Amino acid sequence: MIDVKRADRINGPLLVLEGFGGASYGELVEVSSPTGTRLGEVLSAGSDAVIVELWGDTTGLRAEDVSVRFRGETLTLGVSREMLGRVFDGLGRPRDGLPEPRVDVRRDVHGAPLNPAARDYPRDVIQTGISAIDGLNTLVRGQKLPIFSGAGLPHDELASQIALQAELTGAGEDFAVVFVALGISNDVAAYFRERFEASGLLARTALFLNLADDPAMERIVTPRAALTLAEYLAFEQDAHVLVLMTDMTNYAEALRELSARKNEVPGRKGYPGYLYTDLAGLYERCGRVRGRPGSLTQIPVLSMPGDDVTHPIPDLTGYITEGQIVLSRALHRAGVYPPVDVSGSLSRLMKDGIGADATRDDHADVAAQLFAAYARTREVRSLATIMGEGALSTLDRAYLTFGAAFERDVLTQGEAETRTFAETLELAWSALSHLPASELTRISQERIDAHHTGKLDGRGATEREEVPG
Repeated sequence: MIDVKRADRINGPLLVLEGFGGASYGELVEVSSPTGTRLGEVLSAGSDAVIVELWGDTTGLRAEDVSVRFRGETLTLGVSREMLGRVFDGLGRPRDGLPEPRVDVRRDVHGAPLNPAARDYPRDVIQTGISAIDGLNTLVRGQKLPIFSGAGLPHDELASQIALQAELTGAGEDFAVVFVALGISNDVAAYFRERFEASGLLARTALFLNLADDPAMERIVTPRAALTLAEYLAFEQDAHVLVLMTDMTNYAEALRELSARKNEVPGRKGYPGYLYTDLAGLYERCGRVRGRPGSLTQIPVLSMPGDDVTHPIPDLTGYITEGQIVLSRALHRAGVYPPVDVSGSLSRLMKDGIGADATRDDHADVAAQLFAAYARTREVRSLATIMGEGALSTLDRAYLTFGAAFERDVLTQGEAETRTFAETLELAWSALSHLPASELTRISQERIDAHHTGKLDGRGATEREEVPG
């Protein structure tokens, strides 16, 4: 450790020491003053000056009153299974009023992405209990599947619902959830705590709550601290871990703020040029390791400024992750919860997790048919807007009926309602039965005969909906 008796100046949360070059970037710092000791991290280290970001309020702090200690190490977090069932702040300190949990090992919070050569291909599903995800955009263990939302959309409700309902389909497997909230208000923090505590599932969950009035530097550390615990549980304790992080837009805003303080050259919309690398460093800390039974799965949630999917945060996230779940403002206004935009959502690893041995043998075909039928429904709705429903054919009206049933029965569900894969697929078949069987071109006749509930005539049309000749 190196002690420096005083700082040269304090500018907001930044502490500047000139004429000193014995520090390293990212090094942990203790700053002592008459009002107590604060932690910080080296933001910039040169041969003749060091800039330190303090994690805490600097109001009333004077440069001549402080003593700085450089600890010669980066920030570490003590981790153990006892952290499950607990609530922490962004640095991993208890926020629930209980004593510090037992520490098994200490790990550097900065971690590292998994070595590609050591990765195993993501397989096996996680059942979220949400039909729009399980049926059409299935989550696979080891996958990173973000949720793209917008201001005012219920992404916090959806994220907490997934955290509470998610489960593995295999019996006796160890499952844990790490829930990370970034830059949230006190009332949202209280909502998360109350919902998890009331569910009775807090025992399998570790909550990391970073508040809006916490320092920006702490917001940068929060997902790293949470992922450090998740990595320990997944790759050292052989658990299957689901990490949800909301809202990554607040994280990127903190990164932009710190970049501006360091006078770095801004990139797109003022974000630093290394935004892609920084996000990738977080998202790639998940997956499966060859030879180990555990897995780490990520669902980062981000709100798109102005609902702009080309904004740097969703744009770069889309390049790194394996698909996306997009929330629709139009569906939200129509009263659909969760308002998942089926046409804009995709899980690139879905095909590797579903099937007879995992979900059901008709899953892939039903999902493909739902995508095709709903796309046709949107076309018919546009046509009806121009021509009026009275000018539509019988088949077009059948697609309108299917679309209404699909949104009402498949997409819409309660905030506390969970569904199995089988229940989701049965609801999907019920919606598809509003269409003539001849329209189900992506499903085999054998499966149509087994699941299509409409009574078929000789041409493959139902008695309810006759296909015009």
